[in-house]
Amino acid sequence: MSNPLAAVGRIFLSFLATVGRLSMFTGRSLSAVVTPPFYWRLCLQQMMTIGYYSLPVVGMTALFTGAVLALQIYLGSARFGAESAVPNIVVVGLTRELGPVLAGLMLGGRVGAAIAAELGTMKVTEQLDALITLQTNPFRYLVVPRLVAATITTPILVLIADIIGVMGGYLVGIHRLDFNSAVYLKNTFDFLEAMDVTSGLVKAAVFGFLIALMGCYHGFNSKGGAQGVGKATTDAVVSSLILILISNYFVTEAFFSQ
Repeated sequence: MSNPLAAVGRIFLSFLATVGRLSMFTGRSLSAVVTPPFYWRLCLQQMMTIGYYSLPVVGMTALFTGAVLALQIYLGSARFGAESAVPNIVVVGLTRELGPVLAGLMLGGRVGAAIAAELGTMKVTEQLDALITLQTNPFRYLVVPRLVAATITTPILVLIADIIGVMGGYLVGIHRLDFNSAVYLKNTFDFLEAMDVTSGLVKAAVFGFLIALMGCYHGFNSKGGAQGVGKATTDAVVSSLILILISNYFVTEAFFSQ
């Protein structure tokens, strides 16, 4: 019985060690966010890289998600004669849940992988050591701009995704499901509440922070040459996607629990 128990113990201790390292990394990153020097130009560059260049894939995802959502809701609600609820459910589903979650998942695959690969390559080629030699704090120079940029731009991307997704549902509702345009828009705006949008944007900020944090953490801890960079990239994507789904529940619980 000792061998299986020892294996379980090693896994548990390894998990605790990983949590400890991640907690220390997060603490150092947050400390660097609020202390000078600040590299504003790098923050703006990362906002362009993370936000602007991610807009096409996020917008395309939102457009077809809204279209499919409207079609599926119509087919389901037609069984109960509740077709008029399509615009209401589409706008709430997108702003509360599908918009931030799908945008976060897309950014986790695109941005998280890019950050981990970039920083991992810098780590294995000793560029991080060169920064320290030049008396430049790698956390302030590399981590902080990515954390700030992802946390700021992800809610903006989600807001745009919400608009595009609702438009996708609107186009399907008008041209495929024969809804009246004025009635569809009226039902959409009458049913939408500020809390629906706010909760989605808060989720987006949390997701953006987690994506950048996981990318930076795994990039900084990569080792073993090209194979290590590849593993760090994979770990960054997987861990960010898992954390997005877990944090999504807790943020939803915080906003909408009775």
